[in-house]
Amino acid sequence: VEATVMATDASADAGRRLASMADGPGSDNPFENLPLFGDLARALSGQGPLNWDAARQFAGLAATGGATEVNIDPTIRIKLGELAQIAELHVRDLTGFDGPSPEVLPITSGAWAQRTLEAYRPLFTELATSLGQPAQTGTDVDLNADPMMAMMANLSKMMAPSMMGMAVGSMVGRMATQAFGQYDLPIPRQEASLTVLPGNIDRFAAEWSITVDEMRMWVLAQELTGHALFSITSLREDFASLVRRHVGAFRADPEAIAEKLSSLETDDGDPMQAMQQVLSDPAVLLGAVQSPEQRELQPSLDAAAAAVIGYVDYMVDGVSVRVIGGDALRIAEAVRRRRVDHNSDDVYIERLLGLRLTHQQVQRGKNFVGGVVDRVGEARLSVLLARPNALPTPAEIDAPGLWVARLELAGA
Repeated sequence: VEATVMATDASADAGRRLASMADGPGSDNPFENLPLFGDLARALSGQGPLNWDAARQFAGLAATGGATEVNIDPTIRIKLGELAQIAELHVRDLTGFDGPSPEVLPITSGAWAQRTLEAYRPLFTELATSLGQPAQTGTDVDLNADPMMAMMANLSKMMAPSMMGMAVGSMVGRMATQAFGQYDLPIPRQEASLTVLPGNIDRFAAEWSITVDEMRMWVLAQELTGHALFSITSLREDFASLVRRHVGAFRADPEAIAEKLSSLETDDGDPMQAMQQVLSDPAVLLGAVQSPEQRELQPSLDAAAAAVIGYVDYMVDGVSVRVIGGDALRIAEAVRRRRVDHNSDDVYIERLLGLRLTHQQVQRGKNFVGGVVDRVGEARLSVLLARPNALPTPAEIDAPGLWVARLELAGA
């Protein structure tokens, strides 16, 4: 709370100073004749560390492109409900899940973006709080000696809440144009229902010449397996804690944008393109740098994410082979290739949430789960995951026998 208040005060103070600089006659400010900056400063001087209105607006815009969405066809809802009942029977059989059945909600990309933004709100709040802490740059820069640097530093502080809102909103909105369901990213949610995006699922099926119902069944198996795994309270809380700790360990660097902009090399290229490349870097946009705490935590988060991904993939393969047949492996290959193909959004997610869904990470998880099943069987795997402190350590993810021995001994 104190960090959030400090961030709000800092943002307001930066806005007032910038307004004074922009409006003050005779100043050394090169933008003194542009009243836009004074108006902008006054408009933003009272906002908090993250502008949620901007986040929601940009999430909706990125998800829909500004177009009006058509409601999901009732026949699609009925069909997905029927397929979900079949998939759930097999997921329960393989995972041993015995909790209540979740409701499957087919929704549009725009609706999914808004629900996901709200579901991730605690993480983004943690991020805003961490960035609201006093900067620790290790240098003592006299901004008063350089009016331009002072202007850029103040502008960076003033714009941070809106830039953060736009950045996280755009990220979630772009995710909505590609996601199949809520567990494309292995982030636990508090929702009792499962949201799926039939428009994205059916489009992917058409692109890969996959039968639509088979593709829908595969996605439902993935979503239901993710739901079953994260219904384990201890595992869900431990995994969520790792992600929150990573997000909360960002450290503010208010001079990042000013330094990046001042170091632009535009002699041999397009200056606007160079600026766009700088401002497309999420670490710069959020004024954040990787901290020593994050570097120390990353191996544990990598191991946990690999185990979660490996478990879900293993169980989905088992379900899909039963209900889909010969095309199950082809669907799995297509979906997993899509998951590890990196683009700017993947890099953003990696930096923000600390989830590195690389081919190497996926393979580590696959090897871990396969090694556990070879030793104790599928049924025992789920039993061990339900025990306290079940997430593997960095050493155990590459040596499943150590993990089995630790949990069997703890349960003895």
